[in-house]
Amino acid sequence: MYRIPALRPQCVTLIEMAAYAFTPAECVVFRTLKTPEKIQAFIDSLAYNKEIGGDTCRSPRRVLRDRTAHCMEGALFGAAALRMLGDPPLLLDFEAVRDDDHVIAIFRRQGHWGAIAKSNYSGLRYREPVYRTLRELAMSYFEHYYNHRREKTLRNYSRPVNLKRFDYIEWMTSEEDLWDIPYYLTTISHTPLLAPKLIARLGKVDDRLYAAGLVSYRAG
Repeated sequence: MYRIPALRPQCVTLIEMAAYAFTPAECVVFRTLKTPEKIQAFIDSLAYNKEIGGDTCRSPRRVLRDRTAHCMEGALFGAAALRMLGDPPLLLDFEAVRDDDHVIAIFRRQGHWGAIAKSNYSGLRYREPVYRTLRELAMSYFEHYYNHRREKTLRNYSRPVNLKRFDYIEWMTSEEDLWDIPYYLTTISHTPLLAPKLIARLGKVDDRLYAAGLVSYRAG
């Protein structure tokens, strides 16, 4: 269990940012992202990364430079930006069936969890810090997590992963792809969200919710 202060953490200083090896120009960007909402707005402003001819796993530095990110890269950037606010850099991984997995950066305010995320689907992004448990937070994504066959596909969620464990590969500023992190997420235990008897009774996503989720969808 992570012991995280209930009160809002203090932002790190410019000197502390420099200790993470960010350049002065990069520090200026992070200094403007003073709340989780502003971090999410910045991530939303980035083009969705649909790499053609090969996948990437960019560091936050490369996301800043390239101005593009997919779900994993957006979560890494969100975790780094939250770290600049004094939060621990935490990720939560979602597992799905017949669909892509999803990764979010999570944070806590006054004992409640919220999330920052990049997604091609409008319903899989930001969550206000109003969820008492990680299960509640994960369940808030359930109805919005579906594939093109309109199946509701979210099944499991992981424990929080503190990216401090990856400081040795300089995950915030590396010029190399960070495949160690998504690989690690596939190795840790996940908790089921639904009992098997409930899965068998799931209906399809209706037309309005399906259309709403694809408002900003970018095809590959």
